[in-house]
Amino acid sequence: MRNRMLLALCVAAAAACGVSKDEFAAQQRDAQQNLQKYQAESEKTAALEKKLTEVQQQNTVLQQQLAEATAASAKLQEEKGALEAKSGQYQQLANSLQSQIAAGQVEISELRGKMTVKLKDRILFSSASASLNKQGKAALDAVADAFKDLKGKNVVVAGYTDNVPMGAKTGFEDNWALSTARAVNVVRYLQSKGVSPAVLGAAGFSEYRPLVPNDTATNRSQNRRIEIALTAADNPPIVNAAK
Repeated sequence: MRNRMLLALCVAAAAACGVSKDEFAAQQRDAQQNLQKYQAESEKTAALEKKLTEVQQQNTVLQQQLAEATAASAKLQEEKGALEAKSGQYQQLANSLQSQIAAGQVEISELRGKMTVKLKDRILFSSASASLNKQGKAALDAVADAFKDLKGKNVVVAGYTDNVPMGAKTGFEDNWALSTARAVNVVRYLQSKGVSPAVLGAAGFSEYRPLVPNDTATNRSQNRRIEIALTAADNPPIVNAAK
């Protein structure tokens, strides 16, 4: 209806201006063609703007994915470096303790980022004693060489015993006292060989975490042990600033 009214007005205006009917029809066709061209260009522009928006959104997604991939790559490189460093320490210990390992006195293992050195009590101490012997010190020297430059790690020494009660002449009240004293003496020796005390820790577990049942002499021998675990530090040491 609106278009008809406009057409009527145009006809009237053309008549008033002395424009012939044919000329007006030609002008009307031109106007219609121009309008169609304008509408077509407008549709193309809208389509291009929509496409541009889609491309910009895709670009944002790609940039996010690139950032995530870069972060993942950096993490993999970090983990690779940590794994190589850990394997280097493992190899150093294995090479240094190969004779003790071959003799079944020492075991080394790595599991989920934790390296553990397990030493039979007889290689370190005499029976019911917490004093390190010459053979034990030689083994701990190799451990200290591998651990003395550690940063961001914990070295936890744990003592374990069998379930045989302490005699009155041993100087220890019970297996708690013996396992703890042994762990502390190993820690002190490692510190004396250059391992930072900030990364060291000691724990005694007495007879309550056996590897095997304490029902034979062989099994009790397995349960009497020192384990030195290298793990990631949970918290950095707190250093009080001098006032």
